[in-house]
Amino acid sequence: MTETASVPETLDVYRTSQAYLGAFLGADHRRNERRTWVVTAVCAITLAAQVAGGLLFRSMALTAAGLHMAAHVAALLVAAGAYGLARRYAGSPRFTWGAGKLGDLAGFANAVVLGLTAVLIAVESGRRLLQPQAVNYASALPLAGGGLVVTLVCVWLLRPDRSAAQDLNLSAAHLHLSADAGVGVLTIAGLVLGWRLGWAWADPLAGLAGAALVAQFGVSLIRRTAATLLDMTPSSDLTAEIRARLQAGGERVLDLHVWRLGPGHHAAVAVVSAEPAPSTQVLRARLTGLPGLSHLTVEARGPGART
Repeated sequence: MTETASVPETLDVYRTSQAYLGAFLGADHRRNERRTWVVTAVCAITLAAQVAGGLLFRSMALTAAGLHMAAHVAALLVAAGAYGLARRYAGSPRFTWGAGKLGDLAGFANAVVLGLTAVLIAVESGRRLLQPQAVNYASALPLAGGGLVVTLVCVWLLRPDRSAAQDLNLSAAHLHLSADAGVGVLTIAGLVLGWRLGWAWADPLAGLAGAALVAQFGVSLIRRTAATLLDMTPSSDLTAEIRARLQAGGERVLDLHVWRLGPGHHAAVAVVSAEPAPSTQVLRARLTGLPGLSHLTVEARGPGART
């Protein structure tokens, strides 16, 4: 006998909106969407100032910071759009397992953008390193410092929840800005060294170091989001806990699959054997209240059952 049911305790967050039932969206979906739009606007203004300053003062590090900020604006637009689409298609029958993974898809796309940004910065910085250009350090430094302050404010605004229910869409946007903060620090260091010590190579070298930092962040983000999109086991601890609870009465778990549906939501499919065949209601009751388990499919088999 096979029985499928949602675990009711994990759906408390959606009781105020029927449209969210079955969508597997994060508990802070709407709040994170608003925060993303606010930060997008702030970054767009900073982008214009940094690029204009970099071109005017001939600073590669400042231009690199602006180019990276442009990537952030694009990434934030993707993130905000994913929030909107997930909300729009919440509960739609077109999405078998809900719209919760739209944010993960946006995070993966943003990881690719980070990688491309790193390549562009590295190429241009290498060119400037081989062919140094005069830099107006005194004028470039205030813009670089202002850009760093703005970025740090945005990093704080988009700080993600560090719990197991982490919103990877928000985390991706936050990672973009964290990388930009690192590039900002390197930018200021390169400008100061060039201005005070006359090291013309310091500015483009800071751009190269920034490119390496951005690439590292991009690879990390690709690994995290790809794991979700490929339905890799999200948590060995959760899987072990489900298995232990299902076998609490001496039963055997013949097959068990656990995967992520969205922020804070996981699904599990299990095949359990015992003599006589266990009740699916009893098995489901053992998993009631397990944090993060939002959908369960359990099959009970009698004597002689095999995988």
